Amino acid sequence: MAAHLSYGRVNLNVLREAVRRELREFLDKCAGSKAIVWDEYLTGPFGLIAQYSLLKEHEVEKMFTLKGNRLPAADVKNIIFFVRPRLELMDIIAENVLSEDRRGPTRDFHILFVPRRSLLCEQRLKDLGVLGSFIHREEYSLDLIPFDGDLLSMESEGAFKECYLEGDQTSLYHAAKGLMTLQALYGTIPQIFGKGECARVRTGCFVVQVANMMIRMKREFTGSQNSIFPVFDNLLLLDRNVDLLTPLATQLTYEGLIDEIYGIQNSYVKLPPEKFAPKKQGDGGKDLPTEAKKLQLNSAEELYAEIRDKNFNAVGSVLSKKAKIISAAFEERHNAKTVGEIKQFVSQLPHMQAARGSLANHTSIAELIKDVTTSEDFFDKLTVEQEFMSGIDTDKVNNYIEDCIAQKHSLIKVLRLVCLQSVCNSGLKQKVLDYYKREILQTYGYEHILTLHNLEKAGLLKPQTGGRNNYPTIRKTLRLWMDDVNEQNPTDISYVYSGYAPLSVRLAQLLSRPGWRSIEEVLRILPGPHFEERQPLPTGLQKKRQPGENRVTLIFFLGGVTFAEIAALRFLSQLEDGGTEYVIATTKLMNGTSWIEALMEKPF
Repeated sequence: MAAHLSYGRVNLNVLREAVRRELREFLDKCAGSKAIVWDEYLTGPFGLIAQYSLLKEHEVEKMFTLKGNRLPAADVKNIIFFVRPRLELMDIIAENVLSEDRRGPTRDFHILFVPRRSLLCEQRLKDLGVLGSFIHREEYSLDLIPFDGDLLSMESEGAFKECYLEGDQTSLYHAAKGLMTLQALYGTIPQIFGKGECARVRTGCFVVQVANMMIRMKREFTGSQNSIFPVFDNLLLLDRNVDLLTPLATQLTYEGLIDEIYGIQNSYVKLPPEKFAPKKQGDGGKDLPTEAKKLQLNSAEELYAEIRDKNFNAVGSVLSKKAKIISAAFEERHNAKTVGEIKQFVSQLPHMQAARGSLANHTSIAELIKDVTTSEDFFDKLTVEQEFMSGIDTDKVNNYIEDCIAQKHSLIKVLRLVCLQSVCNSGLKQKVLDYYKREILQTYGYEHILTLHNLEKAGLLKPQTGGRNNYPTIRKTLRLWMDDVNEQNPTDISYVYSGYAPLSVRLAQLLSRPGWRSIEEVLRILPGPHFEERQPLPTGLQKKRQPGENRVTLIFFLGGVTFAEIAALRFLSQLEDGGTEYVIATTKLMNGTSWIEALMEKPF
């Protein structure tokens, strides 16, 4: 059991165990010793549900990364390929199988497609002459992966691009399938709310919508009625397209900044090793480690759970306070006189040492982040972002962006800023847009014309139509910009961006209280329809809330979510009794950089 998955109202260990059971059943079908050949992208997500110890229990003796040519030597009976359904991976697998056949003795091959079997992939294997070599060809529905006690992700890296640029419905199908799995384990969700193109049907919309698919799947489900008492009260489906602004802004929570600067992948972060090297006297800094320091980040770590969602400016005082408490705890050893007192101190020692190690790590991370946030360039960039978000000078060419292009700063940084300006102005004046495009192409290369086209198609970088800027109306009605923000003891979700309240989270907050009827005008301005559906519950399973009991809302971000939005939702969950507790699901955990990166066309 993973303790950090069961601290909330919804025990996500139930989902983790269901996924692990399915994996064990597949491994047991392949009797005898096994080697797993991994599609490298899958190793991170699988690491969250099954450690090597579980695989070892089921006779997995070797593990390799999927690469061309021959597989490394392994004296095993079964070779199992764990792969995403990608045609280019089938070519590599065929190469591996053919080279193994030549090597002898014969082995049993199996392939597990994650999350879905693909006829195209199987046809490719057939064309390459190896399909018949596989004894088992199955799929493993790893649709939603538990990351924390209130967080699930599909980790579908291309979901937004597939929906908005390629018209590919696959990730939406998997989202609906993931929601069906949750309902099978946690009961039918009585009410479904949604906003956006991907969330619900709309005439002429090219995307198959999640709510429709989910309700249709439920209708087609052949089993008996779900007799599990519902854990969730509501489901809110939010399309990323409804709020394009939030991911473009720089996150200012502790966890958000770690992700912005270093990138968090599957709950792990890699950090510069020199900050974590033990200090030895007289070594003059020699023999510093060269391998990145890899740390796991989740709420299983007490200190991280406390500081992850705080504004970075509030983290220093918490670390300082913790240092004093830990120091005082270690000093207690001098007061332990009797055998009983010494025994009690010794029993507490492992926990105290773990706390001291955790404090040392997060103090080092905070120092690394501070080096970035106190730089002049970070301050200048943040100032420009906040001017845009508060509605200042969004309609003309920005001097700072011009300077960034002239000095050839990172293209992704420039694109994030230009897209942010465009979104905060409901599109740029044609003259301004043309100027930015020309400067970007002349400075960074004409091969990026396809990237600019993608950003325009996704609605991130576009000309203003009709000469009307709707953002000021949205900003004022939803109170997206707050001038007085208390970063130390926040009273509003705007603390996560030091002034800007994430539009997506404000919509969730207003749905909870007083309801969306109060903002009908703004909902009409925002992209896509909004809707409400009710799912009937079997007799006797209607949910009656006790006085002061929080509702539980599952909020599903189709197209990705940032750690700052997650922090804002956790902040709302902790408000007074009788409110709403949120469980967050998404197609991908992302930030502005990874988002823009996914939309960029790779130069040939």
